[in-house]
Amino acid sequence: MKSWLRPILLSILAVSLPVGTTAQSTAPATAPTPAQTAATINYRLDASASNVSARVPFFGLASKTARFPRMQGAVSIVPGAPERAVIDVTFDAVAIEAPDETTLQRLRGERFFWVERYPTIRFVGRSLRMTSATKGTLRGELTARGVTRPETLSVEFEADPARARGVAITFTGEMEIDRRNYGMKSYQLIVGNNVDIRLRARMVPR
Repeated sequence: MKSWLRPILLSILAVSLPVGTTAQSTAPATAPTPAQTAATINYRLDASASNVSARVPFFGLASKTARFPRMQGAVSIVPGAPERAVIDVTFDAVAIEAPDETTLQRLRGERFFWVERYPTIRFVGRSLRMTSATKGTLRGELTARGVTRPETLSVEFEADPARARGVAITFTGEMEIDRRNYGMKSYQLIVGNNVDIRLRARMVPR
C-alpha cells in the first residue's frame, strides 16, 4: 500500500465506527440469568379441595378442632426467586364448623371470632424461604378479629412448585398462634391459649 494512502484509510475507518468502539469489539452481550428470565407461575386455590382447621387444648387433657370449609385465594411463585412468592388465602369465618353446637356458638360470638363483625380471616405470605425442593417457611401477616400480626407458616408442597408448570399442586401448612394476641382472652381456665392452625390447599394453574 502506498505510504500516503494509509493515513486516509485509517481516518475513514475511525469516522465510520461509533464513539467508544473499536474494530476489534466483537464480544457477545451477557446472557440474562435464569432468575431474570423466569416467568411468574400463577395459581388459584381450588376451594372444593382445600380446608383449614384450628385445634386448641381443652381442659389441658383433650382438644377441640374447628374447621373452615370455605376459602379462596391465589398463589404466585417466581422460579429462582422464592422470596418473591405470594400466598394470599381468605377463610370464611361465618362458615366455621365445630364438634358441638355450644362450641360453635361460642366461636362465632363476640368473645372469639365475632363473625358478625369480622366475617373473614386472612393470611398473606410474602417471603418464602425454601429449605428443600418441597419444604419451606413463609413469613407473612395473619388478620383475625380485626387484628393483623406477623406470623410464620411452615409449608410443604407435594412437588417442587418451581417445576410443576401447568399442573395442579397441593401444599400443606402449619402455624401456631396465641389467641390472646387477637383479642380472644375468654375461658383461659378451660381453653388453651396456643392454637394450632393447619391448612391444606390445592393450587390450580390460572
